[in-house]
Amino acid sequence: MTTLTPQKPALLNPGGGIPAEAPPPADRDWRELVDAVRESGQYTTRSEAESVTRVVLSALGGHVVGDERVDLARALPEEAARVVASQIPATRRLTAAEFVDSVATRIEGATPATARWDVSSVLSVLAERVDDGLVTRILDQLPPGYALLFGRAELAPAE
Repeated sequence: MTTLTPQKPALLNPGGGIPAEAPPPADRDWRELVDAVRESGQYTTRSEAESVTRVVLSALGGHVVGDERVDLARALPEEAARVVASQIPATRRLTAAEFVDSVATRIEGATPATARWDVSSVLSVLAERVDDGLVTRILDQLPPGYALLFGRAELAPAE
């Protein structure tokens, strides 16, 4: 006698009709974030986009503190929130150029130019996905120069 065990509902794979399980919502949100970074940065693989996303969010997590860090973590997909929140706060505020250079040291083969591309690819997607007010509060906490990395113009006061 054969006993049937119930299985999770499956989705049909549009490409071939083969059942594929739906990712949990938290995973789906992370995948959507990585996919947006992949598109923004024109990365050839999902793996590359995910790696860059993790590195940049990790670096950012060390420089955003207090309520802004908590609010940022709440606004992000669960996996991204863990990456941001798990960082020890930096002991020294980095200029935007130093921040980019620090990211370059974490990505194999990166140059300052490619790291700037990576940082901008991730942070501009982040800025599109979280509240404008939160992005403004984060930028107020960081030294001048970060706005461009978030895809925003940075206006200097008139003298």
